Amino acid sequence: MAPHTPAAAPAGHRRFLVKLTIIATLGGLLFGYDTGVISGALLSLREDLNLTSMQEGVVVSSLLFGAMFGALLGGKMADKLGRRGSLLICAGLFLFGALGSALAPDVTIMVIARIVLGLGVGAASVTVPVFLAEMAPADRRGRMVTINELMIVTGQFLAFAINSLLDQLIDDPHVWRWMLGVSMVPAVVLLIGMCVLPDSPRWYAIKGRLTESRHVLDLSRPEREAAEEYQVIVTHAESELLRDRGAALRDLRAFPWMRRLLLIGIGLAVASQATGVNTINYYAPTILESTGLGASAALILTITVGAVSIVGTIIGIVLLGHFNRRPLLLTGFSGIVAAHIALALVFLLPDSMMRTYAVLGAMLLFMFFMQTFVGIGTWLLLSEIFPMTIRGFAMGVAVFMLWTANTIISFVFPIINAALGSTGTFAIFAVINVISLTFLAKTLPETRGRTLEELEDDFRNHGARITA
Repeated sequence: MAPHTPAAAPAGHRRFLVKLTIIATLGGLLFGYDTGVISGALLSLREDLNLTSMQEGVVVSSLLFGAMFGALLGGKMADKLGRRGSLLICAGLFLFGALGSALAPDVTIMVIARIVLGLGVGAASVTVPVFLAEMAPADRRGRMVTINELMIVTGQFLAFAINSLLDQLIDDPHVWRWMLGVSMVPAVVLLIGMCVLPDSPRWYAIKGRLTESRHVLDLSRPEREAAEEYQVIVTHAESELLRDRGAALRDLRAFPWMRRLLLIGIGLAVASQATGVNTINYYAPTILESTGLGASAALILTITVGAVSIVGTIIGIVLLGHFNRRPLLLTGFSGIVAAHIALALVFLLPDSMMRTYAVLGAMLLFMFFMQTFVGIGTWLLLSEIFPMTIRGFAMGVAVFMLWTANTIISFVFPIINAALGSTGTFAIFAVINVISLTFLAKTLPETRGRTLEELEDDFRNHGARITA
């Protein structure tokens, strides 16, 4: 089916979509900042709180542990309370988690606060892409959803940059408190902003709130397009309520095509973390320190990782406007395999500044392929492929598995690296990503150019095997 090509939206509709995207993707900004900030804060935090190696690992992984269950919580909240209600709760979790971690007097309070932050990160990582996908016109869905990935990497870049800036400006062992506390500001803005936004027209429709569904469409589409899409959404919601509606687990048992989509989503989510992306995000300063750099120099060079992530994401958003999702994702995983091979080889070089910059160059190559092709493609596909009646639940399960993989890999990375060395560790990542590439080449559907309802009908009729 050819992509939709509706007329350009009037200025009022564009302003509404821009406002909605900016406010909602503050959840992505906080996701990025709160996951990235620990890499720099850890350098002073470990000394100020006298952390053991085990406690250090617990502090880092506690957010990821919270995110695992936040993903399940976010999926259920998104279905029960709506996408807007879920994001309001996320904003509260971000605010109190940031405050608690910045004021933590000991490691116990720090871990509790990081778990609270993780609940917010996990819930937002489910809800924001779904909310944007359901609010967006079909021809703008790819761009709107992938803005969230841009905000995630921008948050990580800001974390790296603010860590380095505060390290230079504040000569105090408590500097980590400022690093961790900065994220309270966007959390407050998200909380206020979500109070003025409506929920998605598709969630309203599935709850029988049809007047509100039509009102939201009128805010974001020209009148004719809104009327046409409203009829499709209402018809589809009514048929879903009659045919597929029920407890999510019961639907999954009853409909093989839903199970297949969930398995594809889980596989894609796990593969995105098996790239090893967060070993770079969380341990970049530590990896660079291991090549002979001082702590401050390592923090400064880590900023380049965030900068490449932003540039790559912008390029990826542009590419998504011209190319299908599936080939872009497969290109990304192919590049990641090559980058891991390069990382494995550069660690064989003798100690020197050339080796340091070669390691940095290979890390930047990895981040370019990751953020240009894989990062944005993963979150976009996950927001598109699941049927409406189980969308929040299925997204929650897939993202729960994403964060589970993230937690396990982040925890075992320093252990494997100590046992096998960097060359052996990144060689293992290369092999894992060859396996991921093979799996995705056989299973990934193509979603570009169809409404969410058209995709769902295609998946139902063809057993979730749409590839073009």
